[in-house]
Amino acid sequence: MPPNTTASSGQKPGKSGRKKGRRARLLLIVLVLALVGGFGYGGYWSVSTVRASFPQTKGTLTLEGLSGPVEVKRDGNGIPQIYASSDEDLFMAQGFVQAQDRFYEMDVRRHMTAGRLSEMFGKGQVKNDEFLRTLGWDRVAQQEYDTKLSASTKRHLQAYAKGVNAYLKGKDGGDISLEYAALGLTNDYKPQSWTPVDSVSWLKAMAWDLRGNMQDEIDRSLMTSRLGPKQIADLYPEYPYGRNKPIVQKGDGRYNAVTQAFEGPTASGTQSGTGASTSASSSSASSSSSSASSALQSQLSGLYKVLDNVPTAVGVNGNGIGSNSWVVSGKYTITGKPLLANDPHLSASLPSVWYQMGLHCTTVSSKCQYDVTGYTFAGMPGVVIGHNRNIAWGMTNSGVDVTDLYLEKMSGNGYLYDGKVRPFTTRTETVKVAGGDSKQIVVRATDNGPLLSDRDDELVTVGKKATVDTGAPDRGDGYGISLRWTALDPGNSMDAVFAIDKASNWNEFRAAARSFDVPSQNLVYADTQGNIGYQLPGRIPVRAKGDDGSLPAPGWDPKYSWTGRYIPQTALPYEFDPDRGYIVTANQAVIDKSKYPYTLTTDWGYGARSQRITDLIESKIKTGGKISTDDMRQMQLDDSSEIAKLLVPKLLKIDISDKNVRQTQKLLEGWDYTQDADSAAAAYFNAVWRNVLKLAFGNKLPKELRVKGQCLWVEPADSTGPADENQKVRECGEREPDQAQPDGGDRWFEVVRNILDDQNNDWWHTPATRTEPATTTRDQLFARAMQDARWELTAKLGKDVDTWSWGRLHRLFLKNQTLGTEGPGLLQYMLNRGPWQLDGGEATVNATGWNAAGGYGAVWVPSMRMVVNLADLDKSKWINLSGASGHAYDAHYTDQTDLWAKGDLLSWHFSKDEVDKSTTDTLELKP
Repeated sequence: MPPNTTASSGQKPGKSGRKKGRRARLLLIVLVLALVGGFGYGGYWSVSTVRASFPQTKGTLTLEGLSGPVEVKRDGNGIPQIYASSDEDLFMAQGFVQAQDRFYEMDVRRHMTAGRLSEMFGKGQVKNDEFLRTLGWDRVAQQEYDTKLSASTKRHLQAYAKGVNAYLKGKDGGDISLEYAALGLTNDYKPQSWTPVDSVSWLKAMAWDLRGNMQDEIDRSLMTSRLGPKQIADLYPEYPYGRNKPIVQKGDGRYNAVTQAFEGPTASGTQSGTGASTSASSSSASSSSSSASSALQSQLSGLYKVLDNVPTAVGVNGNGIGSNSWVVSGKYTITGKPLLANDPHLSASLPSVWYQMGLHCTTVSSKCQYDVTGYTFAGMPGVVIGHNRNIAWGMTNSGVDVTDLYLEKMSGNGYLYDGKVRPFTTRTETVKVAGGDSKQIVVRATDNGPLLSDRDDELVTVGKKATVDTGAPDRGDGYGISLRWTALDPGNSMDAVFAIDKASNWNEFRAAARSFDVPSQNLVYADTQGNIGYQLPGRIPVRAKGDDGSLPAPGWDPKYSWTGRYIPQTALPYEFDPDRGYIVTANQAVIDKSKYPYTLTTDWGYGARSQRITDLIESKIKTGGKISTDDMRQMQLDDSSEIAKLLVPKLLKIDISDKNVRQTQKLLEGWDYTQDADSAAAAYFNAVWRNVLKLAFGNKLPKELRVKGQCLWVEPADSTGPADENQKVRECGEREPDQAQPDGGDRWFEVVRNILDDQNNDWWHTPATRTEPATTTRDQLFARAMQDARWELTAKLGKDVDTWSWGRLHRLFLKNQTLGTEGPGLLQYMLNRGPWQLDGGEATVNATGWNAAGGYGAVWVPSMRMVVNLADLDKSKWINLSGASGHAYDAHYTDQTDLWAKGDLLSWHFSKDEVDKSTTDTLELKP
């Protein structure tokens, strides 16, 4: 029962190898819950249990620890606005209210970040806990709390924890949520008190899911078992700076001029955190990194299997994470003041990862400093994205490279470095298991970081037996994989949250952003004075010359070690009031690499969404129109397919002989490339695109990247020449459907664009099968893909093309993050919701993402949408994916989802008068 937050496409998302004992316990839960449909005690038990945990939202409650009265005003969607007269009371009330709505979610999150899931869910989570303990998020969070965070931040965290614990006082599990009632049938788990470090740890989980290019490092290395350097380069093309504009555009408005030297050691003499190289660039790493390629292949294959089982916090294990955020200056808006939009693209979860609320001091003063509203995370005080009375801000993932994997040469109780054996740093961890015996593990670390490969028996064996090339050190005791990651160094990102919440202008905002160490996000800014801006924050390594962090590195070679140098804060890219009048961030390149002296990453998103947003803004400007709040909303819903614009003209020129395929080809005639849920053309084109990718690329990738269960007859990996049919081996894919390749994102748009006009490119070549001839040209492969798509959709949607629609394929299921992700159907029925048929698609502005290798269901979505109107904050708009409540059957469990799916937004009231007008429930908290 891991806290898997991924959205389902109708295919069961649970991992393989679940324990029979855990299934038996779930069966027991269902046998009891089956009484829901019965009479007498069973019916009474179910109704009382469901209702027992619903929050009190009216009347008066006494909260020990408050210094004054607090009001909690909720609107018709249950969204709370809190009014208090001191910072401590404000954050204490925030903790209380979030616990009312979402404590089970908060509890699961802290157990995940601490590697303590087994305490709730039993032995089936031991492996995950071992890996999470190895990363040590909670240990780093404790260090941050003890040594890094400001006194005021600590007071806010303590107040928040006090509020959560005030809610828990005197409550049994069944009084808190339905899930605890179910867990109570299988073990004696009882929720413990909340601590300030529980809140800090959540930032580490966020940073893990938003960690940058670690997945690309693994994938590139795994590809070498089947593909050569030129082929891999084809699949990771250069960013198209000339076509898709980066965020910061030199020569337009005020931007940073990078002249500063590296920042070196801190005043204490210790290294500050990031620095030199990681791994192999195409040049300098070729000798050392390729020398250990065989060992690396084996290690990374095993590592991916471990990573794949780690529960996600906000993303699909680091894949597909993206977002849109843009701001338009008042000179181009109807209001004459900026408009700011944001919609982070994350895994769908139930409840939503976001929690909407307002935090208001009745009088803003030194005693009570906050008047802010927006989106935060249940379990964390403050507001993460939103606006206060002076400024608004949004975030998108920057994708900068802050992680490096190292192949470590093991030697007895140590590891090789610079020709000498160094001892491991070790610590012992005890994993407590509900209903079972505790397990002790030893966590080992090199100077580079924790040894991830220790967490899997297969990896240990592989490392001992790995074959290496002659340039690597003697195998000895084998090889391991370690991780260097900026988030494993204590920082003060929590300080940044509170500082941004009370910032009143651009300079204060930028000063606050300096503390935002991890995860590094693109910060978009606007204020009521009419200014707009952008800042890239974060602790970002400066790697040695020639090293770009694109591949894992040989840990025994000192030239690949991090040196403690990082990009100076004053040299990080920013923009303020650019002449063009707008700033767009959608995970594209931050700045043209030819105009910036530091390497931020080699793995940007390729800019399909950002350029589409830019084009939409420019088209409005060029016609002399002014942009409204609703225009910004409509831009968020744009579902035009950029890859369809590229391919459809080619597809329509192909002479198709099969009348059934010709019938579906005609669907593309006159299609406007929009991916509405009711579009048959969108359904067919996306099926063609999926099959193009499979034929041209997917079937040629190694098994470690292909979909689990997809089996092919292939030439042996060590084959020196073409193999005849008798020499081929059956090889089956190993990845979960939502993480396999090719995923069809805008990297693949660029791959295909680069070879599209080369009819005879090698990638268009496919072998003959028992039923189909070989293809040797682009059009032959496209014709085959059109045929395969026709029959795939006939099987899925029926023979009658008139009944086809994209929404029937592209569906969203919302699943409870633990008990709803697997197990017997009745329990899932009680906790889960859906499906919804969705507009949009992969790498569109309305980014309801799907993985082309795995299927058509939505695997990540706009997790919320907002548009802030800086001329009149009360006219801002917002929506969440689900609702305010985490309680199944509460009226606000999914009351926003239908609106979200339609693209509607709710009114977002901020001023006291407007909040009062929209209030339906008021709860007074008294000391």
